[in-house]
Amino acid sequence: MKKNTFMQGAIIATLAIVLSKVLGIIYVIPFYSLIGEQGGALYGYAYSIYGLFLNLSTAGIPLAISKITSEYSALNQNYLKEKSYKIAKYLMCGLGLLGFIIIMLFAPTIADIFIGDIKGGNTKEDVAFVIRIISTALLIVPILSVTRGYLQGHKYIAPPSISQIIEQFVRVIIIVIGSYLSLKVFNLSLTTTIGISVFSATVSALVAYLYLKITVRKSKSDLKEDEDEKEEEKGITAKTITLKLLSYAIPFILIDFVSSMYSFVDLSTINKTMVNLGYPITEAESVISILTTWGSKLNVIVMAVASGMIVSLIPNIASSYVLKDYEDVRKKINEALQSLIFVILPMVVGLSLISTPIWTVFFGTSSKLGPLVFKYSIFTALTLCIFNVTMSIMHSLGSSKMVIITLSLGLLTKVLINIPFIKLFNSVGLHPSYGVITSTIISNIVAILFNALYLKKKLNIKYKDTIKKFIRTLVPLFAMIIVVVLLKQIIPYTDSRILSLIYSIIYAVIGAAVYVFISIKTNLIYDIFGKDIINKVLVKLRIKKR
Repeated sequence: MKKNTFMQGAIIATLAIVLSKVLGIIYVIPFYSLIGEQGGALYGYAYSIYGLFLNLSTAGIPLAISKITSEYSALNQNYLKEKSYKIAKYLMCGLGLLGFIIIMLFAPTIADIFIGDIKGGNTKEDVAFVIRIISTALLIVPILSVTRGYLQGHKYIAPPSISQIIEQFVRVIIIVIGSYLSLKVFNLSLTTTIGISVFSATVSALVAYLYLKITVRKSKSDLKEDEDEKEEEKGITAKTITLKLLSYAIPFILIDFVSSMYSFVDLSTINKTMVNLGYPITEAESVISILTTWGSKLNVIVMAVASGMIVSLIPNIASSYVLKDYEDVRKKINEALQSLIFVILPMVVGLSLISTPIWTVFFGTSSKLGPLVFKYSIFTALTLCIFNVTMSIMHSLGSSKMVIITLSLGLLTKVLINIPFIKLFNSVGLHPSYGVITSTIISNIVAILFNALYLKKKLNIKYKDTIKKFIRTLVPLFAMIIVVVLLKQIIPYTDSRILSLIYSIIYAVIGAAVYVFISIKTNLIYDIFGKDIINKVLVKLRIKKR
């Protein structure tokens, strides 16, 4: 296996995550046509509660083991590195089993929170059933996640990234074929079909784990698994390592827990609030399915950029920080923020501009509400990306207490303003879903500003260069907006799914070309990513000669 630098690792991880997310979006087209919005809401209920418990049992330890592995590797303490990995595996299996048991026992109670006494949509029994089915993934995913973190801590980014593609591919195949056979061939119920679909998470995780297990076994010498214990390593006990793992993991757990809690707050308030405002339960569940299932499938393409950045960022910043190379830490933080904004800002704005044809491609024209909600909800991905990256940076620096404070502040803001904003937007004639989305964006911005100020104080980091490059990014961005708006006038929207696909590709390709072209001409892209990386890409694409 080959180790990767920070920017190489970020690019590899991002490309792999984007590819896996693209696979996760493609299946939505046949899946939506099969299960509709009621099935989408049921699918969303299952994945929302699963995501909450998955984050509690897995999100922290993999990133913690990545950080610990990178620290011990930097100090050449390989015995402790392997000992930490073994402890993490045992801990993850225990947490996964505990989460599985809790969901199996309390699925009816969770379903009651989501549905209550409201009639006309999915039943509490349906929700409890799919929640119990998806809980089986908690028996596999934790050990898969910690193995990925272990390899990423060694700065081996490719194998974990490939495992994500394998996992997604298997999952998509099971969802598409399984749901079709269930509904069209065996004429089973919608609830059973969703149960089969969510069970794909368990099977695909098992296949991905077997791939990583084989990879690790083949690379024992590269990973230095069998080195003897050194004298300076003997005083560090299993208890010390466990406490260190937990101290690193808890803030990471809270990061993803809060992200899941945002959805939980929405799920527990949208139905009841919208029904009280006079909307039918079917429309309320449509909003839930758009925000938690269908719209979020498109948002994850943007989120993948941040995920890839974090995968590479954590071990690189942790290793520099433990070696007290603070100048390198400051440099990497600014690099991360600059590259993140450069990539995700045009993605978010572009998807918002062509929200209607994009929605038509994947979901048809049956839902008029879908494009309306997605056009605005895509901006939550922008703020959430920056939020996640800044939180991960803070944790890499050991600022666990401030991470907890920031998370609590963001979640408290969401809880306090969610229902008032739903009612506020409804009272001014806008759809209540815009209130939900706005409350999420504001909560993320509050947390981002708090994080930025704290990092400035702790590291004496200066954001002047990042702000300048952000302002420079607005030039190609505005050019892209103008071109796409003009294109929409020349090539107007159509209800045809095929033509919508063609138009979306035309809008996206021309818009991206304008953005990249101006960024190259102004040297912005070179200043952010470095000339070597960009020149290699341009040569491979045959845009530039060697």
